[in-house]
Amino acid sequence: MQVSKRQIGLVTATALVLGNMIGSGVFLLPASLAPYGGYSLVGWAISAIGALLMASVFYRLAQRAPRAGGPYAYSREAFGDCVGFLVGWCYWVSIVGANAAIAVAFASYLSTYIPLIGSSPLLGALTALAAIWTLTAVNIAGIRNAGVVQVTTTILKVLPLLVLAVFGLAHFNPQLLVPGPQSGPPMHAISLCVTATLFAFLGVECATIPANHVRDPEKTIPRATLLGALIAALVYIACTAAVLGLIPAAQLAHSNAPFADAGRLLWGDWAAWLIAGVAAISCFGALNGWIMIAGQYPHAIARDGLLPRFFAGECRRGTPAQALLFAAAFSSLLVLANYTRGLVAMFTFIVLLSTLGCVIAYLFCAMADIVLARRAASPAPWRNLVLACGGFAFSVLAVIGAGQEAVYWNFILLITGIPLYVWLARSGKNAATPEPGAPR
Repeated sequence: MQVSKRQIGLVTATALVLGNMIGSGVFLLPASLAPYGGYSLVGWAISAIGALLMASVFYRLAQRAPRAGGPYAYSREAFGDCVGFLVGWCYWVSIVGANAAIAVAFASYLSTYIPLIGSSPLLGALTALAAIWTLTAVNIAGIRNAGVVQVTTTILKVLPLLVLAVFGLAHFNPQLLVPGPQSGPPMHAISLCVTATLFAFLGVECATIPANHVRDPEKTIPRATLLGALIAALVYIACTAAVLGLIPAAQLAHSNAPFADAGRLLWGDWAAWLIAGVAAISCFGALNGWIMIAGQYPHAIARDGLLPRFFAGECRRGTPAQALLFAAAFSSLLVLANYTRGLVAMFTFIVLLSTLGCVIAYLFCAMADIVLARRAASPAPWRNLVLACGGFAFSVLAVIGAGQEAVYWNFILLITGIPLYVWLARSGKNAATPEPGAPR
């Protein structure tokens, strides 16, 4: 029996965006932003504006013509096969690496309850692998099952954060927002805060990728993209303000679990344990959503003949089982190759190799928005051009903020995909069935 593909509605699509954006980073950022006091809230606001600019780009792209593969599909449609492949290659390898990092973060937060996970690198790695393969099985079992997990985990992590924000702001002490002497000049401090918070907003594009599975995609995807990005921005700013207004900067800067410490101040030790659990759930939910993307994304590219045909296969439940299994194996290898570093060092190393792939896709999609609008029969208003350029500027700022080492390794990643593209272009035998209306 063929399973209906259109199983994702507005709630699930919004949960995919929101759940993938709110992962592990938000739980640690208040500690790194503590010396900057109120400047950090300005940094969050600027990053939120940038994320909403990119959300507006994907809103217009999806409204114009939703395509499975999202960033890859729009880049390919605007600039051709070569650019589409390179965007798709960098993005896909990056999210597979990011899945390894999120799984490691999940194991790290779980060590609050099982300390041996944190003290034994091997046990920490095995816990991360268990999370990867469990959620891969959930996604293979059906996109509806993955959607249920995504909605459930998103609710379980967002509601406690909102409760903490409400109670924290009720006890808010504005004097704690005074920047420390080490923060430097205001513009410098704000710039550093923007850089630190930019990557908390990655994932705004996620509703565009499984377009083949979304009901009424021309309306659902744009709405889910803007709604998910807006809720994430509000949660980030409210929660960070609450923590900064509760804990003195000197204490906060040395905290390994800022949200847990804030919960302890408000309600006692039991709240710290509860929030550590919320952080673990947050990572688990984000991992589920990104595993879904890691399967759907190469599936869409392979259907256009720009990845080996192997990735275009589907199981009887209509899910890209082969792509999901390959991504899980790749993520597992990254975890095993780096497990001797320990959980924190492993997480940092993998993130270094994974962050810029999304930003590269953002750069090209912002320009694709302009190119595809000019090709349309009716010209786009100037407002859309300004918004697209704003999204491009946000992406450039993210590249600069990532640092030289991250840019270097992502450039290496980019050029390693070129031989694969040449081989596929020369063979010309890998194309499956393209989407109606997709470029050939």
